[in-house]
Amino acid sequence: MRVLCLHAHPDDAEILAGGTLALLASLGHKVVIATMTAGDCGSVEYGPQEIADIRRQEAARAAAQIGADHHWLGFKDLSIFEDDASRKRVTAALRRFRPDVVLTASPKDYHCDHEATSKLVTDACFGASAPNYQTQSFDQAPALDRIPHLYYLDPAEGIDRYGETIQAQFFVDIASTMEQKRNMLAAHKSQRAWLLKQHGMDDFIETMEEWTRSRGKLCGTEWAEGFRQYGGHAYPRTPLLQEALAEHVRQPL
Repeated sequence: MRVLCLHAHPDDAEILAGGTLALLASLGHKVVIATMTAGDCGSVEYGPQEIADIRRQEAARAAAQIGADHHWLGFKDLSIFEDDASRKRVTAALRRFRPDVVLTASPKDYHCDHEATSKLVTDACFGASAPNYQTQSFDQAPALDRIPHLYYLDPAEGIDRYGETIQAQFFVDIASTMEQKRNMLAAHKSQRAWLLKQHGMDDFIETMEEWTRSRGKLCGTEWAEGFRQYGGHAYPRTPLLQEALAEHVRQPL
């Protein structure tokens, strides 16, 4: 099975789904971690090009820890918008990576880049299997045979920008890969100073642990990550990801 985790920024995937991605890789599934941006606004110390280069290297090191690759789709921070050119760029990426399962941002989140990413990826999953939706200006890969299975990750803290709770449909117990998740996030060294200033996180790994532990409490385990499957018309509704991780899937209490 080919799994693509496509979120907005470097470190989003590790914070919200690093343990699940590590589990999937350990089970022999092909994992790709892609980010819309390279994190060019994520610093008070470096200019946009310099921090983008640093963060791409960090993302590659994090992905390599589970045998995955990292790819940047070419967007800039705070500049992800729902328009045809953006949709075609994301659709072209899906055709290049050819995933069976796509994991992406929650439609409701605290960050505009996350919400725009979620909408673009959702629509691109549909467009990726439509041959007449032409994306050759971005990539020459042919249309997919079918719409991939689509899942939304929990937003940070499990809430949207208004503080409303976003309920997970199911959880993945990541006790066996929690250490890998920590190590993957630790690869994003440049973010500690930025998250302290912008988000008030004194230690972003400890904050990640708090969030991951809070997901675990919702399903009766120590560490967990939450997911929702998108089942819109024409999108596949079979539980492909849940079946692949059957021994680790937990239901809400």
